[in-house]
This record gives sequence, structure tokens and C-alpha cells, in this order.
Amino acid sequence: MTNPTSTIPSSDYHIPVLFHETMQYLNIHPEGVYVDATFGGGGHSRGILSKLGPQGRLIAFDQDADAKNNLPNDERIVFIPENFKYLQRFLRLHKINQVDGVLADLGVSSHQFDEGTRGFSTRFDGPFDMRMDQRQTRTAAQVIESLSETELHKMFEQYGEVTNSKTLAKHIVENRKHVKLNTVQDFKTLIAPVVKGNPNKYWAQVFQAIRIVVNEEMEVLNDFLAQLPDVIKPGGRAVIITFHSIEDRMVKNAFKVGPDEENPSNPFLSNPREKVWEIITKKPVMASDKEMKENNRSRSAKLRAAERV
Repeated sequence: MTNPTSTIPSSDYHIPVLFHETMQYLNIHPEGVYVDATFGGGGHSRGILSKLGPQGRLIAFDQDADAKNNLPNDERIVFIPENFKYLQRFLRLHKINQVDGVLADLGVSSHQFDEGTRGFSTRFDGPFDMRMDQRQTRTAAQVIESLSETELHKMFEQYGEVTNSKTLAKHIVENRKHVKLNTVQDFKTLIAPVVKGNPNKYWAQVFQAIRIVVNEEMEVLNDFLAQLPDVIKPGGRAVIITFHSIEDRMVKNAFKVGPDEENPSNPFLSNPREKVWEIITKKPVMASDKEMKENNRSRSAKLRAAERV
């Protein structure tokens, strides 16, 4: 197991969550080919590179243009400035059919939260944007302006677990036509009359729900998980860190053997599904008390790992 006292590669951009646990469960072979599907500040990537030999390779994905500034000067890394839902497509473009391991850390980077111009943070004023990929067209403002009351209610309830999601959705629909939602402050002013409980916690839940929809995070994760069995070679590992209960459930279910399929030629028989994954983490791995104290964003992190059969 990795020495827990060894240094975690980090920067002001982002402190990698569950770093030592990630390195342990990836089980990195020096000559292997690995994917960091969410490069971000590059902390996890630097950890992988430190365990790779001269022939090892790392393929790093990130749709956020800012992430490219964190690339280490290392010829073993290939950076792909795209969303990880295109995992298989870009691996094939680089003549790679299968890899030894894939890591995905689904958290938003500290940099994105701390950069007011991106619209992710409730602490700064800036454009009401929230696009991780600036090439996308739909912003947070457009989501709030275009969704129906029912869709808004569902979004806040499912993705933000907002206590008064129905009231919030109704209030937005009744009042949005009277205001321009150019900035984060415009939106906070719009919803101020219905904020319940601790305002900071409330806004964080609301902003999380909007961010998930703007970036289609659940649909992207679903596409990504479906590709992993083909992309990872037998004996290779998938390590995924989630920050939301829905994401965690999706990962857990993707690693499970599904129910037997009905036999199309005989409804009384069923075809057993092929076992694809050997689950390594029976329960999700959580951050230690020490890490939670040092990095508040690790509190909701859950790591699941599985080995390709």
C-alpha cells in the first residue's frame, strides 16, 4: 500500500481527493497505459506518472480549457481536451484499444469554484454560466429561463435535495420574466425570498443541481460507465470518485452483475448475464478524518473500485 505520509501532488488549482487510496486501488503497473478521465489540476495524474516507467503512458481528458495549463512536462502523457464521454473514440484515434486502468474524479475542481468568472461559486459575483466546457451553448441562465416549473422542481429535488424544491420552482417561474439573469447575484436576488435554513447551504444545493443539468453530468456518466467494460483489459482497474448519491448509485450498479436476461426463444428460460467486474471495494471508501479536516471538499467523496474480469 502507498505510504500515507508521502506528499500529495497539489496546487492552488485543486487538491486531489482520496489520493493515496486512488493510487492503491489503481494498482499501477510501470509499463501500463492508464486514463485520467478528469485531469483538472493534475494531482492524480502526477501520482500515476510517478509510478509509471519509461514505457508507461497516461491519457488525460478534460473538457475545461483551463486544465491544460496544469500539464506536466512529460512525454508519457497525452492530453485530450474533451469530455470523457468520448473516451473510447479518442483512445481509438490514438491507436489504443484497451488500457490497464481508468480513473475518474467527478468533483468540480477548486479552481472552478474559486474562479468567479465561471459562475460555479455562490461566493463571488460573475456571469451566471456554469459551463465546464465553454464551447457548449447552454448556460445556467438559459436553464433557469427555459425549464418548465415541473422540470425545475425535479431538478432541484433530485440533484440538489433542496427542501422546498416545489416552492422554489414555482417562485422562479412566476418571477423570472421580470428579471434579467446575467449574473450570479441576479439569480440569488431572484430566489432570496424563498431561501430556507442556512443560506450558504441552500445556495450550494441549488447551484449543484443547476450545474449538473447545465453540464449533463448524469447522462455523461452513464455514457462513460457503459464504455468501461470494452476499454479496460482483463485484470485492469476502474476507480471512480463520486460526490453525489445519484452518481454513487450509478457507479455501484454499473459494477454489479445485472439480472439475468429473458431468453427470446423461450420465455420460461433466462440467459445468465456475463460477470464483467470483480468488485474490490465492497463499500465505498471515504476520506479519513485527517483528510476531511485538511480538505473540506473531501467530505462527500466516495471511491469505488472494480477489476475487469
